[in-house]
Amino acid sequence: MPDGLSNKKTAAHLVEHTVGRLDSLSTLPCVGEKLFSRLRQGQFSSSSIIDIIESDPALAAAALGLVSRHGLIRPEEKFSLGRMLEKLPANEIRDNALSVKIMPASETGDNIQSRKELMLHSLAVACCAKEIAEAVSPEVDSELAYFAGLFHDIGKLALQEAMPKSFARIVEEAESMKQSSCVIEQEHLDCDHAIIGKHLAQRWGFPNQIALAIWLHHSEVIAISERMPEAKLAAVIQLADSMSRQLNIGVSGSFDTPAQPEPIAEFLGIEIDHLQEIRRSLPAALGRKSVILGLETPNNLMDYGQSAHAVAAGFARQQAELSDENRRLQSASSHFDFITDFLSSVSLSAPAIDVAENFAVRWHKFYQTGTVCLYLAPPNGLETIEAVVVEGLAQSSIVTVNVPADTTAIPKAIANDFAILNAFDYIDWLFEQLEPDFEPSRTKLLPLLSNGRAIGAIAFELNYPGDIELFAERFKTSSSTAAIVLEMALGRQNQQDYAENFVRLISKTTPETTSPDTGETVPAASIEDSLNTLAEMAAGAAHELNNPLAVISGRAQLLAEAQHDPETKEILKQIYENAREASGIMEDMMSFAEPRQPRPARTDVKKMIDEAVQLSGRKTNNENLDVQINVAAGIERVFVDSAQIVSAIANVISNAVESYDGKSGPIEIVADNSESDKMVVLAINDHGCGMDTETIKKATWPFFSAKPAGRKRGMGLAYAARFIQINKGVLDITSEPGSGTTVTISLPIE
Repeated sequence: MPDGLSNKKTAAHLVEHTVGRLDSLSTLPCVGEKLFSRLRQGQFSSSSIIDIIESDPALAAAALGLVSRHGLIRPEEKFSLGRMLEKLPANEIRDNALSVKIMPASETGDNIQSRKELMLHSLAVACCAKEIAEAVSPEVDSELAYFAGLFHDIGKLALQEAMPKSFARIVEEAESMKQSSCVIEQEHLDCDHAIIGKHLAQRWGFPNQIALAIWLHHSEVIAISERMPEAKLAAVIQLADSMSRQLNIGVSGSFDTPAQPEPIAEFLGIEIDHLQEIRRSLPAALGRKSVILGLETPNNLMDYGQSAHAVAAGFARQQAELSDENRRLQSASSHFDFITDFLSSVSLSAPAIDVAENFAVRWHKFYQTGTVCLYLAPPNGLETIEAVVVEGLAQSSIVTVNVPADTTAIPKAIANDFAILNAFDYIDWLFEQLEPDFEPSRTKLLPLLSNGRAIGAIAFELNYPGDIELFAERFKTSSSTAAIVLEMALGRQNQQDYAENFVRLISKTTPETTSPDTGETVPAASIEDSLNTLAEMAAGAAHELNNPLAVISGRAQLLAEAQHDPETKEILKQIYENAREASGIMEDMMSFAEPRQPRPARTDVKKMIDEAVQLSGRKTNNENLDVQINVAAGIERVFVDSAQIVSAIANVISNAVESYDGKSGPIEIVADNSESDKMVVLAINDHGCGMDTETIKKATWPFFSAKPAGRKRGMGLAYAARFIQINKGVLDITSEPGSGTTVTISLPIE
């Protein structure tokens, strides 16, 4: 655990940064020996190693990342890693497997044994999860469940890899205190292996359901799954984890009492007798997987070394041929091919520093430069920056450096304009902190400009200084393209941070206090406070993301119009359309966060209701809504912004229409003066599907909807509550499942 770190957020950032450097996990020498022995056997085919890949977390993670980069994971198809791998060239699968590191022989025996125990636990959970999923099929994909189980503790594997001593101390403390490792991790790291695992899964391109299961498998999965059906996979993994721990298979690093499986089994609809059958068959299924990986045999490092040497010798001649071919292809590549290749390789879920590393490696290769350093401007208030250093082909690293207090990370000469500078005249402080030595006379610096602002810079050794003028325009185009994509990645990271903070905020129980007048327990925070908090968060997210999204959308459209290759044109079109969709979400957030200030006036209630019904008919594409209106005699006029309140009432009516299955009503609207004669009260009642207590609590949250994935954005009631709030009114919801809903709107008369 990081010593001397008083600030937990600093510790969490350090952990995320350290683990974030991992491009893959390591596997055991015994697994490496099994893999290499297969590769030595005559003509290689991908089918000869798929069983090993599917049984080892490190090899499976690398393979899943490979098929993700090729766009082979399609949510509408049944998940099958083996089937997806069969669509790829055998040599690519082989090279991907060989890229996985082997835990070095210098590691202590305890560390290797700990990794083996973690792998046994992960394999047990995977096998158990597959059997559970088959029992509840077709609600849960059994293959998806298997790999979610295999990867459920990927955060622990990553922590052990990146911070072995800290991980060992966490396990020791968890064992001595009989606690879950999550509790100890949160105490010392301000994060846990579930969050770390989710971030790695997103970064490596895992299916979203697997990432969700990794994140939530220690949570209240029954309650979450009831409101979010796609989280049911997490319930399967939690049940499999509990059963595996009860059987003492492997060592998971958690030493609290495993949860009783019966409640989750009942929720999933599995009979206890069936659960016992799964428990009895688990050791045999695990034994077959252990034999495939060689986990039941001693780690024979000599066999592993001989196998590795034989495989390396066999590849030596091929590597020489590939090098010649790579040089030929590199010389034949055009500048636009370079940009297209980079755009095609970018994952929408990749962190900005990974995108930067991707670009820096491609820059080094395409322009045949010397050492390259690409760095991003630091966020406000931070004095450290992340930088990518590329020294040779496939030799890149991510480092953290400090910006001196009296220095700006981006020199003013290139902060807003493109220019090629002599790097040592401006950023010598950077080179002093980097291990590689840059040649001062050949090292150039240019900005990464997006929308007239440098979000970072790239320094590189120019091997052919005489060609600087020839390459200047190409450098400008390439760096600007990278800047746009990097700004999108930074925006997505900010959005994810906002989302995680948002979830943390709304997950906290509302504080309660005792009323001095009645002695009753009441919520301490008002609805207005909650709306203002949500609005503030929405405004922050929208301001951060709106401008970069507009730039990305415009640039992608221009590039698509100039492109003739159909595949590249389609990629750019997807970027443009997704940026437009994200911009629409940002506009919704801005409208919610900073609505136009109301212009109140005396307004007739009946006229306002009639206009709202007409507007709702247009919103629902149904001009013949079944709405019954009853306005009491002598009702007062209200003092509100009629346009905003008409929109709010129309959204409530539209929501009522959608509560019916294929019908347009009936909907009753009753308006009368309040008992205090200071408000007019509108009661909008439907007899639709109704809502449970939890849904009512969230009904006015932005982007919330009880509909399944693929729904609209879920802003109707959020807008309604917001407009009514700023007009000094009150919105209240009462409902019961199957018994309809009543939305009461109280509006001021003065």
